[in-house]
Amino acid sequence: MSEVVVVTGASSGIGRAIAQEFGKHGASVALLARGREGLEGAVRDVEAAGGRAIPIPTDVANHDQVEAAAQSAEEAFGPIDIWVNDAMTTVFAPFMQVEPDEFQRANDVTYLGAVWGTRAALKRMLPRDRGTIVQVGSALAYRGIPLQSAYCGAKHAMKGFFESVRCELRHDGSKVHMTMVQLPGLNTPQFDHCLARTPDRPMPVPPIYQPEVAARAVYWAAHAKRREHYVGIPTVYTIWGNKLAPWFAEWYLAKTAVKGQQVPGEPLDPDRPANLFEPVPGDAGAHGDFDDQAHERSVQAWIAEHPAGVAAATAAAAGALVSGLLTLRR
Repeated sequence: MSEVVVVTGASSGIGRAIAQEFGKHGASVALLARGREGLEGAVRDVEAAGGRAIPIPTDVANHDQVEAAAQSAEEAFGPIDIWVNDAMTTVFAPFMQVEPDEFQRANDVTYLGAVWGTRAALKRMLPRDRGTIVQVGSALAYRGIPLQSAYCGAKHAMKGFFESVRCELRHDGSKVHMTMVQLPGLNTPQFDHCLARTPDRPMPVPPIYQPEVAARAVYWAAHAKRREHYVGIPTVYTIWGNKLAPWFAEWYLAKTAVKGQQVPGEPLDPDRPANLFEPVPGDAGAHGDFDDQAHERSVQAWIAEHPAGVAAATAAAAGALVSGLLTLRR
């Protein structure tokens, strides 16, 4: 019997790639997002990959809509096995250029959307004592950067919420599992339709990875029963660098991250549509405009996901080296 999976933010970007990845494994996927055209495209992607899918138009900032979507998913496919909280939106601007209603909306979607999704999933998983909830996080859940105060604040909040609920699950002896995947900069359409107030067009923090790298990591995390999964060398050095020398991280980001998050020589169109309050028309797909710069693989993530294979290969290499040295000594 196929897994039943709910993915929020499934109409584009990482969520779109995650839905397709589960489809490759034959899952039945309930797709939650606001944009109908993007949802229809996601249904086609999942079905083409080998899974089943239903679109459920949902604003995840609204608790009642998320609860209704969970009910619809179970009516269509049966009990939910995995719930992935991925939906996000943001304002790409210095904090004092973000209006209060804009900041609140970004947090309502990115943070509270994950809270309402978790609540809807737990309401169904706890009585069954099974299921997995994946929080799609970021290196920015550990280290805030300029121009992204709303997003960084929401991801920090998500991490605190995640840790609290995990403690409660452990206290209760629950078999429901919750994991968080911390991601690097990714080539998604968010940089084309986020609300932005910068001189030039926004871009991900390099080095950039394709959304499929994140999707494979989320699929792995949903089944590996790990507490947390870091994806990409930039995520590792951002998190550990901030733990070891936060003063240096702050100094370095203040010097480099404002210009480093803008495409040089490509002025921002002030009239471009933004998806903060309403979805942008059309089907944006999973990829943004940075295919020529984006990495298809993360060696670090592969190593983290295959520790036994890495250990065996290391042991074999060490054995071969010792054998070779002994031969030379004869």
